[in-house]
Amino acid sequence: MRRILDFLGSAAALVVLSPLMIVISFVVALTSPGGVFFRGERVGQYGAPFYILKFRSMVRDAEGHGKWNVGMDDPRVTSIGRFLRASKLDELPQFINVLRGDMSLVGPRPELRYYVNMYTDEESQILSMRPGITDWASLVNYSQYREFTQADDPDDYYLTSVRPLKLYLQLYQLKHQSVADYLRVLLWTAARLVRKNLALPKDVQTAIWDFESQQPTADRTNSE
Repeated sequence: MRRILDFLGSAAALVVLSPLMIVISFVVALTSPGGVFFRGERVGQYGAPFYILKFRSMVRDAEGHGKWNVGMDDPRVTSIGRFLRASKLDELPQFINVLRGDMSLVGPRPELRYYVNMYTDEESQILSMRPGITDWASLVNYSQYREFTQADDPDDYYLTSVRPLKLYLQLYQLKHQSVADYLRVLLWTAARLVRKNLALPKDVQTAIWDFESQQPTADRTNSE
C-alpha cells in the first residue's frame, strides 16, 4: 500500500512541480559550472547504497572536501545554493528517487555511510525502513541549515545536538509506522511549510520530552 502511495504521490508531485523544477535547473546551470544535479551516495533500506538526487547547491565535487554538515556561510555553497538549501527546494529531485523506489515519501532521512557505521545494534533497525523525504525527525530539525551556520563546528553540533534526538525519533517512527502515520506525517509536513512554528502532534512531542528527560541537564535540547 505504501509503495502505491509513494508511486502515485511522487508522480503527481513531479507533474505539478515540473515547471518550477525546469526553472531551477536553468538557474543552477547558468549561475555556476558543475551541472544541474548533485548525486551523493547514501545508505538505503537494509544498508544498500543508492544515489540521492538534489539540485546542486554547492561547487562541483564539494561533498567530502570539508565539513559533512553545511551552513549558509560555507564557501562551497553557491549563491543560488543558499536560497535552494534554505527553502529546501534543492530536495525536489528526490521525488525521482521515490518514483524509482530508492526512497519513500515518508521515512528516515538517508544517511551517509560514515554515520551509519556509528549505529548501535538497536539503531541499525532503522535501516529496515525505506529512507524518506520527510519524517518526524525532519520536522523537528526543520531549521537545521540555520543552526549549522550558527554552530562553531557543524559536524560536532550534528553529532552532539542533532543526531541523538534524530535517531530516537526514527526508532519511535519504526515502532509506530502505519499507513495512518504515513499520511499524518505528510499532512504535518505540508502544514509546516505554511506555518513554520506549527507544534508537533502531542504524541511526538511527548516522545521528545521523554528523550530529553533521559539526558543530562546540560545536554538537553530545546527542540521546540
